[in-house]
Amino acid sequence: MLLPLLLIALVSIRSTYSRSYFTRNAPVDTTHVLPLSSTMNFKWRVDRINMRIIAGVQFFGDNSSWLAIGFSDYGKLNPADYCIMWHDWHREAHFQDTWADNDGKIHVDSQQDCENFTWKRHNNVTYFTFSRKLDTCDEHDYIIERGTTHIIWLQGRGPLVSLAGLKVSNAEASGMSRAELYRMPHRKPIFPADAWELELLNHQVQVPNKETTYWCRVQKLPEVLRRKHHILQFGPVIQAGNDHLVHHMEIFHCAGPANSNVPMYDGPCDGADRPAKTQICKKVLAAWAMGADAFVYPEEAGLAIGGADFNQHVMLEVHYNNPELHQGVVDSSGIRFIITETLRKYDAGVIELGLEYTDKMAIPPRQEAFALSGHCITECTGIGLPQEGIHIFGSQLHTHLTGIKVVTRHVRDGKELPLLNYDNHYSTHFQEIRLLPKPVTVLPGDSLITTCTYNTTDRDNVTLGGFAISDEMCVNYIHYYPNTRLEVCKSAISDDALKTYFRYVREWEGQKTNGKKGISSNYQSIEWTKVRVQTLHDLYEAAPLGMQCNSSDGSRLPGLWDNIAATPIKLPMPPPVRDCLERPNELNILEQI
Repeated sequence: MLLPLLLIALVSIRSTYSRSYFTRNAPVDTTHVLPLSSTMNFKWRVDRINMRIIAGVQFFGDNSSWLAIGFSDYGKLNPADYCIMWHDWHREAHFQDTWADNDGKIHVDSQQDCENFTWKRHNNVTYFTFSRKLDTCDEHDYIIERGTTHIIWLQGRGPLVSLAGLKVSNAEASGMSRAELYRMPHRKPIFPADAWELELLNHQVQVPNKETTYWCRVQKLPEVLRRKHHILQFGPVIQAGNDHLVHHMEIFHCAGPANSNVPMYDGPCDGADRPAKTQICKKVLAAWAMGADAFVYPEEAGLAIGGADFNQHVMLEVHYNNPELHQGVVDSSGIRFIITETLRKYDAGVIELGLEYTDKMAIPPRQEAFALSGHCITECTGIGLPQEGIHIFGSQLHTHLTGIKVVTRHVRDGKELPLLNYDNHYSTHFQEIRLLPKPVTVLPGDSLITTCTYNTTDRDNVTLGGFAISDEMCVNYIHYYPNTRLEVCKSAISDDALKTYFRYVREWEGQKTNGKKGISSNYQSIEWTKVRVQTLHDLYEAAPLGMQCNSSDGSRLPGLWDNIAATPIKLPMPPPVRDCLERPNELNILEQI
């Protein structure tokens, strides 16, 4: 066990950055640690002056082992970008920039961007450090940007004569983890004197020896929260030694009547004995994923919790990722909140952007990248937001299993503003509430367009919108202040447009759609050729919308919300410009780690 690393206590600083505009006048990050396996840790920091990642890897292995650390779009071992440490027959260490092709063959890159290599070995543990630019401007190198990064690794037996002929399949062990590598620093929070900690933890869960387990535990909040408080911060509490197993965690509020009881279920989230009433525990209060740090609310606002009308039940959901099938592991991890009764100036709020949870939106099968957009239109923000607007400071992007990319665009008076949030390598298995690089003000009359891209290449049937994990969603939960009455601003294709489409494919293309069938049955009756896939995409882009412009009690705000046009973008943002100028390398990398 890598005790020196597994017992490191870090105070890390969360951050993100805009892909379009790198920030240069910022300090080097504090160091972050990510367990890659039970015997391997990856640690990193970002130097924003030189726009580089400075990384270190510590792992068990004999003194001739080779180890590749790298990145790929969605966690596949090939094609991929690798930095490889290896030893020759004279026990001399080498470090080279490489890439793996579609067949898994490893090539030494003609442009060597894995730089500033140092290494040492002690008691069967090897530790090496290196650095590389976030964007090397090399076609074989991965661009490290805002959002999810899939970190991959290979370990094999040496010594080697060279890397010639080496293949991914030669590795004796391999793995993948996800993290948000690019983070921007923020100030250390200052809490009032009456702030206190609330820990919502699992209780001695016997983690099953299978790869994926979701564990749900309903708990009742303490009586003090019969009075309104503010959440100021939340973060992980990970049981020592289980860092590599606890993949992500969420706290859901059971948003029923204040006096209603919720069964105190403690078991697998998909357990046959899970009471149906626990399904009301859906409103996200906190979300954390492996590699993330504490989420801190801005000084002006806190998330309201408690009060006379607040149901006292919450549910902790923990995703255990156990690919090595460890047995006998007991876990009591969870989430720690910092809470105060000294209320801040503003209540924070959450607005749902994106697509309605409805089968009116569909993704044809066998698609590498099919995009759907949900609109929060001018008319809805015009009536739902206060005159001075709202200030968005955080965002949680959400799809189900086929989502691979999510972006929210911001439009004002027809002009597209910088992206509100995006993740070009999104994974449903790495969801967290992320602070934005800086707060974004949204004014009445602005529009927000959330686009999700899906990959259904492994599905033979159409995928529909809905609540099941096999269905799909497209949501951005934006966290903002001051809290306002608008809680849902989502869209779907209008009913009339969809009926016209089903009639068209029946009458002109001989498909077995029928006005008497339900929406799901009609979609499933279509044979999905390339032309019909493109036609459906074009329909979604051009058709009028049905809007959900809803308040917190579920009622629609005043307005005409059916057969309404999407807000047009008259002046799009120009594409991002990559900065490929040479930057100086830093020295003394090992000391910086």
